[in-house]
Amino acid sequence: MSETEATVPATGEPVERARFDELGERPAAEGGQDINLDVVLNVDLDLSLEVGRTTISVKNLLQLNQGSVVELDRLAGEPLDVLVNGTLVARGEVVVVNDKYGIRLTDVVSPAERIRRFQ
Repeated sequence: MSETEATVPATGEPVERARFDELGERPAAEGGQDINLDVVLNVDLDLSLEVGRTTISVKNLLQLNQGSVVELDRLAGEPLDVLVNGTLVARGEVVVVNDKYGIRLTDVVSPAERIRRFQ
């Protein structure tokens, strides 16, 4: 089986997977037609920003109240992770724009690496 083939679990029949170039784009479809991505452009995705993580026991969680401080695994000033559906796509820093928070992307994961992580 070549690196572009996979098998259908139920039948075991080989199926060719689409290849992606370095930019993460699919090649033109057979017959020279470009693949139409319009069908997925309006799909909603969950975008979240992660400041840091920690592990906490249920006992300590129940003791939290207003004013409690939870120590995270990152230092102050480190970039935040930008996750789309739980997958890291970029890192950035918090900014304020018109009295609202935003994020300035400082490092974006390459499209090829993003695709590799989704597989």
